[in-house]
Amino acid sequence: MKFVLFIKRFDIMFCINYKVLVLYLYQQGTAVNIIVGSHVWVEDPELAWTDGQVTKINGQEVEIQGSNGKKMVANLSKIYPKDMEAPAGGVDDMTKLSYLHEPGVLENLKTRYELNEIYTYTGNILIAINPFQRLPHIYDSHMMQQYKGAPFGELSPHVFAVADVAYRAMINEGKSNSILVSGESGAGKTETTKMLMRYLAFLGGRAATEGRTVEQQVLESNPVLEAFGNAKTVRNNNSSRFGKFVEIQFDKQGRISGAAIRTYLLERSRVCQVSDPERNYHCFYLLCAAPQEEIEKYKLGNPKSFHYLNQSRCYELVGVSDAHDYLATRRAMDIVGISAKEQEAIFRVVAAILHLGNVVFAKGKEVDSSIPKDDQAKFHLKMVAELLMCDAAALEDALCKRVMITPEEVIKRSLDPQSAAISRDGLAKTIYSRLFDWLVDKINVSIGQDANSKSLIGVLDIYGFESFKHNSFEQFCINFTNEKLQQHFNQHVFKMEQEEYTKEEIDWSYIEFVDNQDVLDLIEKKPGGIVALLDEACMFPKSTHETFANKLYQTFKAHKRFIKPKLSRTDFTIAHYAGEVLYQSDQFLDKNKDYVVPEHQDLLGVSKCTFVAGLFPPLREETAKSTKFSSIGSRFKLQLQSLMETLNSTEPHYIRCVKPNNLLKPAVFENVNIMQQLRCGGVLEAIRISCAGYPTRKPFFEFTNRFGLLAPEVLDANVDEKVACKKILEKKGLQGFQIGKTKVFLRAGQMAELDARRTEVLSGAAKTIQRRVRTHYARKRFIALREATIVMQSICRGRLSCKRFDGMKREAAAKKIQKHIRRYRARTNYKKLHLSGLVLQTGLRAMAARNQFRFRKQAKAATILQAVWRCHKAASYFKRLKRGSVVAQCRMRSKIARKELRKLKMEARETGALKEAKDKLTKQVEELTWRLQLEKRLRTDLEEAKAQEITKLQNSLQEMQNKVEEANAKIVKEREEAAKKAIEEATPVVQETQVVVEDTKKIDSLTAEVESLKASLDSEKQRADDCERKYNEAQTSGEERRKKLEETEKKVSQLQENMTRLEEKLTNLESENQVLRQQAVSMAPNKFLSGRSRSIIQRAAESGIPTDAKAAMDLHSASINHRESELEDKPQKSLNEKQQENQELLIRCIAQHLGFAGNRPIAACIIYKCLLQWRSFEVERTSIFDRIIQTIGNAIETQDNNDILAYWLSNASTLLLLLQRTLKASGAAGMAPQRRRSSSATLFGRMTQSFRGSPQGVNLSLINGGSSGGVDTLRQVEAKYPALLFKQQLTAYVEKIYGMIRDNLKKEISPLLGLCIQAPRTSRASLVKGARSVANTEAQRALIAHWQGIVKSLGNFLNTLKANHVPPFLVRKVFTQIFSFINVQLFNSLLLRRECCSFSNGEYVKAGLAELEHWCYKATDEYAGSAWDELKHIRQAIGFLVIHQKPKKTLDEISHDLCPVLSIQQLYRISTMYWDDKYGTHSVSSDVISNMRVLMTEDSNNAVSNSFLLDDDSSIPFSVDDLSKSMEQIDISDIEPPPLIRENSGFSFLLPRAD
Repeated sequence: MKFVLFIKRFDIMFCINYKVLVLYLYQQGTAVNIIVGSHVWVEDPELAWTDGQVTKINGQEVEIQGSNGKKMVANLSKIYPKDMEAPAGGVDDMTKLSYLHEPGVLENLKTRYELNEIYTYTGNILIAINPFQRLPHIYDSHMMQQYKGAPFGELSPHVFAVADVAYRAMINEGKSNSILVSGESGAGKTETTKMLMRYLAFLGGRAATEGRTVEQQVLESNPVLEAFGNAKTVRNNNSSRFGKFVEIQFDKQGRISGAAIRTYLLERSRVCQVSDPERNYHCFYLLCAAPQEEIEKYKLGNPKSFHYLNQSRCYELVGVSDAHDYLATRRAMDIVGISAKEQEAIFRVVAAILHLGNVVFAKGKEVDSSIPKDDQAKFHLKMVAELLMCDAAALEDALCKRVMITPEEVIKRSLDPQSAAISRDGLAKTIYSRLFDWLVDKINVSIGQDANSKSLIGVLDIYGFESFKHNSFEQFCINFTNEKLQQHFNQHVFKMEQEEYTKEEIDWSYIEFVDNQDVLDLIEKKPGGIVALLDEACMFPKSTHETFANKLYQTFKAHKRFIKPKLSRTDFTIAHYAGEVLYQSDQFLDKNKDYVVPEHQDLLGVSKCTFVAGLFPPLREETAKSTKFSSIGSRFKLQLQSLMETLNSTEPHYIRCVKPNNLLKPAVFENVNIMQQLRCGGVLEAIRISCAGYPTRKPFFEFTNRFGLLAPEVLDANVDEKVACKKILEKKGLQGFQIGKTKVFLRAGQMAELDARRTEVLSGAAKTIQRRVRTHYARKRFIALREATIVMQSICRGRLSCKRFDGMKREAAAKKIQKHIRRYRARTNYKKLHLSGLVLQTGLRAMAARNQFRFRKQAKAATILQAVWRCHKAASYFKRLKRGSVVAQCRMRSKIARKELRKLKMEARETGALKEAKDKLTKQVEELTWRLQLEKRLRTDLEEAKAQEITKLQNSLQEMQNKVEEANAKIVKEREEAAKKAIEEATPVVQETQVVVEDTKKIDSLTAEVESLKASLDSEKQRADDCERKYNEAQTSGEERRKKLEETEKKVSQLQENMTRLEEKLTNLESENQVLRQQAVSMAPNKFLSGRSRSIIQRAAESGIPTDAKAAMDLHSASINHRESELEDKPQKSLNEKQQENQELLIRCIAQHLGFAGNRPIAACIIYKCLLQWRSFEVERTSIFDRIIQTIGNAIETQDNNDILAYWLSNASTLLLLLQRTLKASGAAGMAPQRRRSSSATLFGRMTQSFRGSPQGVNLSLINGGSSGGVDTLRQVEAKYPALLFKQQLTAYVEKIYGMIRDNLKKEISPLLGLCIQAPRTSRASLVKGARSVANTEAQRALIAHWQGIVKSLGNFLNTLKANHVPPFLVRKVFTQIFSFINVQLFNSLLLRRECCSFSNGEYVKAGLAELEHWCYKATDEYAGSAWDELKHIRQAIGFLVIHQKPKKTLDEISHDLCPVLSIQQLYRISTMYWDDKYGTHSVSSDVISNMRVLMTEDSNNAVSNSFLLDDDSSIPFSVDDLSKSMEQIDISDIEPPPLIRENSGFSFLLPRAD
């Protein structure tokens, strides 16, 4: 029903008047189609433009129903068509607008501003609207990385894109570029300039200088320049009164080599003349608000007391503290590099200018002479002389007199008071101008310029067009500047239009160019321009502003750009490009005068203050001979000419900054204010240039999608899109259009014409749909009525059949009941007889079975007795034999130990050094003995308690078993008696049945007896079952208690182990820290001992074993006799030389690719065995660790060979695992529990322990996880500093190799990811037919190939890691981070590119993600782990793109059900950028968008919540402990040594043992 109502409304909308009145309005020379029902824009005095719908047309009058409910009447020439199919989020380039006119531009900017899209393109011009809030997410380093190298227009509009285009053009073409940033005060020019410099610094890559980048240095100069170059104007409290051109200089490699600030067009006249309610430059007010000592020093006071400041009644700014700004300016000067002495001189000059303005002149005694008016004027004159450090009398003469040089003599003449005041003001402007130039030069020196730089990018920040209620000479100069820049801008826009037309190969020769050269000629042309006439008037003393105005009226009375007001005799109006401006010429002459007076130059050039003298260097001789007239207007024109020459020598780029409101608040969009700024910024002028040609440009794909229904036969013909567009336009009879290579170019108004035709087609389609729907509903109603009739008939017939069927069922049921009753009776009789026979058979068989069981039981008991006796005899013999062997071994070992003890005693008496070690070891042994005894006592108590509990349970169990056995015996006995009795009584019955058959009474009695016996048997069975159940319950309770006891024991042991591990870790950390702190301390007591003595003391302190004996044990096998014979037969080498040879051989061996033994890396196992055998972990100094690390470092120098990297990652991680489970820091308070239990309790025991089997350090039987408990029981070695350092270096190399492998894979798949994010386009014709063209099919295959390329790279990478047996834990971490990288890249590209946020693109990416999911499934969880979960952002975003009926979804459903991971900012951006290129559906509802905007506004102050882009995590996602816990036990006992070292006797310990 809803569909029908929609059709009716659609029908009413387009069929109010079937005979539509069509009128054509000629705008820009082309017809625009306005019909009843069209949506249009109408001018509104409050909103600039408002939209509505045409309800009636009467000639040239149009009645419009506004969207706000108001009815309006307008002229056809004042309305514009509205594009009802414009994207909900606007377009990022306004050249894509269907209707390129003022209201369309304004609406697009407003729509994007409401979405926090502050940047919009107009061609290659960027419009930036100040958001008046922090948007840090669009300026972070990740965003800069996205725009680096991206083609212009591919990503969303951004200031970074403009900077990137300028940088790329400079690098590729070798030509300097400039970026012109314009806009009125408060529009964000400074912030935009800051972002430009940040991005250029990011691209240039120059390192910071003294901790400050070029961008920082330039920005640090802003407070200084603002203090001396900014002032309050009517519109802004901090308006720049000069132009700033920042040059970023680059070397040949594209790196930033320097920077410079060029200033232009300083408003010098403001120093002396200020209009109300403006202010002078900030520095004057800052100095008046300085600390009291500064004010007294310069004899300053309230700003109201100074002539240069009190011309305006505005002295303070609301919300601004001049005192605070003064201190901030001083700090900025310190940062820039201005010394305290120079700062003092600067503010002395500023104070002198203030005092100079208060020097008032009166008539002197002579004719036309002047003198200081009063004592106050003399005081200020004296202060000026003191502050400038010059002679007061000379200063007075320089102000009141002039020197005229003639060929005959030098004449000195006096000036009248008016001329003296002009001379005073000229001196003030000159001093201030030169002070400002000195500050700029000083800042440039601080930043650092590159004189050899050939390439630069300039950023121009200059004041915009100004039009106030009262416009004076300053506004005239500013608007003159903007006219010059606008001409440059127009030429650039026209050039871009030409390039676009040339690129598309269309005819553009007849397009006119809108130029403002006539306005420039009016202002600057010589000799008849306004500036020339102003200079001429200033040269004549008798000239006034009235004579100047009359001269203008007479000269330009016929000029179309010059207008004379009717009610004023001195004002004049100039029609600028941005509108007409009325100028008041009252102070034009005074503000334009700027004499270069030699007396001023001579006076200040010899000042005792070096700073002041430096501002006035000596002039050339010809300049000093005469007083030359100079005007501010002429100088302004020359500076402007210099600026234009600089801009013309560069490739320009434009950024127009716009202030959305005068309240300086976010989310406030003032239409009228913005329209004025767009006019002043030249944006609307650029639109006029575009409208002069082809303002509407549509790609073939979009054009056929929108207007293909006007000629469906063209689409059915499957022709080329270009041909299809041409046929559609020709069919509708349009003229003047152009068909380019990729776009259709339409003249102004033709888009509206096509839309009107399209509306008619849609209206006819609506009627057809309505007719078909009504037919469908009528037929549906008829079919429903017919089906209801058939159903009624079926019900009646069925009811009659049911009654007949019930009767038949009753008859069948009666027969079945009779049959079952008869069968039941017969079966009952049979069962009774059958049961009697079974009872007899059971008794006989039970008796036979019991006899057989008794015999088997006796035989088994005899066999057990024989086995026990034979076992006892064998065990006794074995114990005697074992006891004799142990006694023999003990005697032999005692003999050897006594020899060693005698040797130790001899060495102790000789050196006297082992006594202390022995005492120390004795104490440690006693302490360990005490701890062992304590632990044994605790364990004994625990075992006794457990034994008692077990005894109790066994006793109770035994009692229950006895009871059960007694009950069983009774049951068996009773059964036997009952059986015998039954047999005895049954025998005569059997005999009698053969003779007497009729007598059944005896059988009945026997049957009754059998039944009673059965009842008694059942009762006995029940009793036996009860006893058995009680026994089972007792056994279950006993089992539960035993389990609880075992669990308690396990918990106690776990707690003890955890406590022991924590103690060991704490002790290791403390010992490592202590060792590291003590490394810097030299070992002074040992330096007087020989090398052998130090070695003996060190070894004795560590293990209590003699050095020679210990070395012999370490270098030979377990057999003592073999070692002694080898020592006797072969000459003994020096220990150090042998170790060096072995180490060299080991290094050469591991430098080769040794491969793997099973899944164990051979190199890591060999290294570990050698280090453990050589006791390298326990020495203070060794070079083996550094050589191993160096070998690994040399092997991984080739970073792109993943096979080598994976091989060494496997070896390094395995070796690190062995070290992690073996090493502990030396100096630990106690040993591990396993070590305490296995070690001997006496010094003799520790000495003799090293002779048993293999050495202590090579207990490999414990490593293989065998009977001794696996790796967890591995003996820990007390490691010294080199071993601990080796472990840390090995950890660093594991992390480094892991990062290299991960980054290699990222580099490999990054190009493919860029190709996978956007799907190929499908034309409308192919969509209508349901088939894809050949080109699109090839594009899809290419897209699938890209995804398959990623999957192939992942598969090859996984195979490489598997082949090198990299631990699965590290493999999972690698792929988790890789999938996180894929998620970040795809998701960020989706948010930055609107063409990717489409329905069809979502389907393509979803298919690609399915390929990745399939790969994860094949890789299994062992290697893929949770990698698939890392794609949650892109998966949910793609899921949102491809769901249907988005307008019906609420915000809660979207944020909690569909996309719970995505933030509000991310959802908002996807929702506003979404467009359906397949079905034409809409995004979420406007209510959801509004709710999202409210939530974002609440979090606007949170920088984290504002960020909608994801960051790639490149950290190392694991620790050594994580790696150790994840890896399994490693058996290294059976590792075969490589051939290189297998035959060497020094490595015989590497050979696997036979046992």
